[in-house]
Amino acid sequence: MVKLLGKLFKGNTLYYPGCLTKTVAKDIEANYKKLLSEAGVDFIMLKDSEVCCGRPILNAGNRKDAIELAKKNFNIFKEHGVKKIITACPACYQTFLKDYPALVPGWDIEVEFAMITLDKAIKSGKLKVAKLNSGKKEKVTYHDPCHLSRVCNIYDEPRKVIKSTGVEIKEMKLSRNYSFCCGAGSGVRNNYPEIAHAIGKERIMMAKETGADVLVTPCPMCYMHLKDNSDGKIKVKEASQMLVEDVEKDAKGGRK
Repeated sequence: MVKLLGKLFKGNTLYYPGCLTKTVAKDIEANYKKLLSEAGVDFIMLKDSEVCCGRPILNAGNRKDAIELAKKNFNIFKEHGVKKIITACPACYQTFLKDYPALVPGWDIEVEFAMITLDKAIKSGKLKVAKLNSGKKEKVTYHDPCHLSRVCNIYDEPRKVIKSTGVEIKEMKLSRNYSFCCGAGSGVRNNYPEIAHAIGKERIMMAKETGADVLVTPCPMCYMHLKDNSDGKIKVKEASQMLVEDVEKDAKGGRK
């Protein structure tokens, strides 16, 4: 009862996985739930009541329906005392951070990208990482998701989290604010699959040119699309997949 009252007065932190993650990439959702728990984040989930953030509708230019979705989500969040949203979906992050303040009158919920949450937890020592890859000298290249990088200016925190596992990051020739799109976003994969896959294959080629063994991205959509377009000569991982392996190793007492 004390904990419940504390939540009611202080407000809840919501982990919002996003549509793609909670319906298709359920393993990614499980990874972030585990990582946030290991980091000591007290969060709730609203699987049965939350709706889409509205990014696809905004991309399609249907602002009226996007506003209705945003208002519906805001009311649900308020009903559950949500004061902060943590999401690992760059598109959802952009939508809540950049668009909701204009779509919903009175929007006052803090929004944080999951990689920033985990970076802070690693720095503070709340999340222990085993540096499982330090002995392997595994080379990794990093793909900047469009929503996260050029729109929201998040470049460093995901890289720091990935490097915490002991890997070396080999940057592609087009990275950070000059990053090449994976090809899947803004409905391109659904409406123009040939173009989307051609772009994805070109990005995979850029990754292989770095000599890296693994291509890592903190975006479920980029991860799934690049993985679909990989020829198998370079592994494609979502950032949580690398980190959760090391956290699990540390939990078993294997930290170096």
